Amino acid sequence: MNLVRGLVALAAVLVALVLQVTVFPQPAWNGIVPNLVLLVVVAAALTRGAQFAATLGFVAGVLLDLAPPADHVAGQWALALVLVGYVAGRVQQEVRPSATAVVATVAASSFLGTSVFALLGAALGEVPLDVATLLGVIGVSVLWDVLLTPFVLPLLMGMFRRLEPERERVPA
Repeated sequence: MNLVRGLVALAAVLVALVLQVTVFPQPAWNGIVPNLVLLVVVAAALTRGAQFAATLGFVAGVLLDLAPPADHVAGQWALALVLVGYVAGRVQQEVRPSATAVVATVAASSFLGTSVFALLGAALGEVPLDVATLLGVIGVSVLWDVLLTPFVLPLLMGMFRRLEPERERVPA
């Protein structure tokens, strides 16, 4: 990972984090806000691959874990976003993914990330494991993230593509 790519990715995470904790709590639905940080990790995964996205997911998760009003054990979002970055990065292809593939990847990533976070919270005894409530929270989270996908992902994916160096073509 070159330094410029890393700094731009970190800046994107920081902007998403600030928006997520300051602006998006206003239109929250039952206290559930869109996970803009997760969307940055998914965009990185779809354009840069699993290794870059998992690394970015760890950094983004640690920042999200420490950002106020954090009321959970630090490390839950870090683990969840590492997994999201890795799994979403496995979808990466040499050609640009279709809009349907991007939305499906965001939905699956949101489901995975929110589920891992919630299940870790239940395993650590932070919240009682109530399956109906858990599924409701996961469903709203997935809905928020999918609704924001057409507005956020094209910008982020375009930014990550511009940072990618030209690949050398080897004659066949």
